[in-house]
Amino acid sequence: MNPSLLDSLRQGGYILYVRHGEATAGEDRPNLDFSDCSTQRNLSEEGRRQAAALGEALRRLQIPVQTPVLASPFCRTRETAELAFGEGNVQTDPFWIRIYRLSGNVTPSEQEAALAALTSVLEKAPPSGTNQVIVAHGFPKGTGLGEIPNLGTVVVKPKGQGRGYEIIDRISLPELLSVR
Repeated sequence: MNPSLLDSLRQGGYILYVRHGEATAGEDRPNLDFSDCSTQRNLSEEGRRQAAALGEALRRLQIPVQTPVLASPFCRTRETAELAFGEGNVQTDPFWIRIYRLSGNVTPSEQEAALAALTSVLEKAPPSGTNQVIVAHGFPKGTGLGEIPNLGTVVVKPKGQGRGYEIIDRISLPELLSVR
């Protein structure tokens, strides 16, 4: 990560969009129930370690994070956020289910509507001196924020309501952990 980006993140004003940790246990069933983790893919032990490491790295680097952190209602995204930022600091937002669904069969108009809604979320700047963290899902190649590795972070600079956003950088977890 470039040192000037680290300085900027310490000042706040960014959205850190993070894909959940490695999920290898179970599968997302057609009758998926958000309150029943046995009906969905869940974090592996490695995914749990990765999530804790993400939170530790952001604290060590003194990158201020607004709470609550937003998470998709899936168990793997909620658990990633809770392990990284603490159980009481996470709020689930059903909006992110729409982003998850982009990887399935959606009509072009459903995709367009979800991406327009995503833009309106990502163009809202967090309060001064803090960064908004969203823990959710990857995107299909060439869509939205694109493909994101497990616990990869897309650094987004909101330009304000109706003015869009800019992708500043993409940081993998190993890159983040190597910053001193």
